[in-house]
Amino acid sequence: MNTDPQAMHAFMAMMAIMPLFFLIGIAIVIVPLWFIWKKAGFSPWLSLLCLLPLVNLIMLYVLAFSEWRVVPIAQPQYPGAYPPQYPPQYPRP
Repeated sequence: MNTDPQAMHAFMAMMAIMPLFFLIGIAIVIVPLWFIWKKAGFSPWLSLLCLLPLVNLIMLYVLAFSEWRVVPIAQPQYPGAYPPQYPPQYPRP
């Protein structure tokens, strides 16, 4: 058994920092999924299910093959014919 105090301090420092890295990793995954679920028209709380093993794979398929319930962006309506007709007093470009 290694009873080196310097190794023990390094181990304790690593164990103190690991939860911070764990929370940062979770945030890197949860935050984008939160916005994806919200933009797809589902409850954003479903993003928390990605923490469960195998459920995250099922969620991927649900997102890929479900009908996204969002309002489509309205396409601009151009008045008249396109290209626009120029009045006779202006020369055509």
